[in-house]
Amino acid sequence: MLKKHHREVSKFQFLKIFFGIYFLFFGIFTNAQCAMCRASLESSDNVKQAEAVNDGIVFLMVIPYVLVAIVSFGVYRIMKSKKNTFS
Repeated sequence: MLKKHHREVSKFQFLKIFFGIYFLFFGIFTNAQCAMCRASLESSDNVKQAEAVNDGIVFLMVIPYVLVAIVSFGVYRIMKSKKNTFS
């Protein structure tokens, strides 16, 4: 039974590594614009404004990921400290 669990863990680790490498080398480059932002920016010739809108959208997209990472790290530390108190 222990060996079967070990194989499942190694398969899971293999898939994580495979998809990590895949997305690292075969990423898709896209513009971070919604349809309305894109339509309004295509009608104007201001390139700096388009870049600023793209940067703003990417910034707004990153905030939830950072918050989830902070909360996850906090939960990890709490669980780790509880584990040490029971030992």
